[in-house]
Amino acid sequence: MLHLSFVTALWAFSFSLIGVYLAGQVDSWFSAVSRVFIATLIFLPFIKFRQISLQNATKLMAIGAIQIGAMYGFYYHSFLFLSVPEVLLFTVMTPVYIALINDLFEKRFQPHHLLVALVATIGAITIRYEHINEQFWIGLCLVQGANLCFALGQVCYKRLLHHTPLPQLSCFGFFFIGALVVSGAGFVIFGDSNKLPTTQLQWGVLLYLGLIASGLGYFLWNKGATLVSVGTLAAMNNVLVPAGILVNLVIWNRDESLTKLAIGSAIILLALYLDRVFEAKKSQ
Repeated sequence: MLHLSFVTALWAFSFSLIGVYLAGQVDSWFSAVSRVFIATLIFLPFIKFRQISLQNATKLMAIGAIQIGAMYGFYYHSFLFLSVPEVLLFTVMTPVYIALINDLFEKRFQPHHLLVALVATIGAITIRYEHINEQFWIGLCLVQGANLCFALGQVCYKRLLHHTPLPQLSCFGFFFIGALVVSGAGFVIFGDSNKLPTTQLQWGVLLYLGLIASGLGYFLWNKGATLVSVGTLAAMNNVLVPAGILVNLVIWNRDESLTKLAIGSAIILLALYLDRVFEAKKSQ
């Protein structure tokens, strides 16, 4: 929980930074590949090739390709069609995808995981509801694509580390290498080289996103994912929603309802409590 909570605080700033300083100004694929490239450089020196098999290295690269590489392709483009709060709102389905994907892998249905995810989703939806605009469906589909990629990556990483304990710091570079391949290919094929960063502020935002949000953030988030239950992981994905909207409100002065924020956050905390109760009963 400590890892996930810390990263939630880091990522709360990312939504607004992207929406305010990068979306529509810097090519989405360049933003994605530069962020992943910086994170890859951080973890390359830590890779110990003798401590991980080719098979596991390939699995990690595949997970990174999905969880970050493909996810960023959907995620960054969604800001072209939606506001920051709308992007945050539409991420509320991620917990549901996490619970269902895990149950699919386990070849069983565990109702309490779905219940926890749905309660957290209700809490996030309570916080904000925007009127649907003409670009709603495109934005919604893009965010759901990002949600599916992020959920699948988290579940696969958790399962890989559960079945094959690996020295995470020594092998996490492979995760970013996989993401770099996908995001790099995306920029080469779809990117616009005429929309590169033009100000020091934009470069600074990309540096922060690469070093802190991606480099430190994804390592701690995925490590935290291996230490909690699937239900808690699902619920913690939606804590990002109130945190992100709160940052957007305080720093960028968005007109948000503090009452809805408080009520929605309380519902999400209820989801975390319910998961603790269910897990405690299972262990008895």
